Amino acid sequence: MAVHSMTLDLPGTLYERLMRRAERTRRPVEIEMLEAVTAAVSLDEQLPADLAEAVQGLTVLDDPALWRAARSHLPFDKVSHLEALHIKRQAGGLSGTETETLRVLVKEYERVMLVRAQAALILKQRGYDVADLITSP
Repeated sequence: MAVHSMTLDLPGTLYERLMRRAERTRRPVEIEMLEAVTAAVSLDEQLPADLAEAVQGLTVLDDPALWRAARSHLPFDKVSHLEALHIKRQAGGLSGTETETLRVLVKEYERVMLVRAQAALILKQRGYDVADLITSP
């Protein structure tokens, strides 16, 4: 595999975040940058465009923003509507409009769950204990 060198000018805030991350993980800042780029590119290639877009910028977020993303949820009213549509579908079926609504809500739910999972993964890679994210609702 060929290796190529590159010079890159980073905004100060991004560089500082990478430096703090490198200090926490006790790794060189270059390794942290390479990991962030690799994660972003591999996600783009494996996910549908809309889901890749949802997680694309997570690798450069600061830690508090990542914690917020890792704890995000689908709003209660949408969860309730999603559950009601699932129950109705099992009981006898949905209209065309209801089927489309269910599809949209499932897509939103998947997006939220993917963002949560990816944010938790990044926090774990940065050296944080994310066990409470598994047990929290």
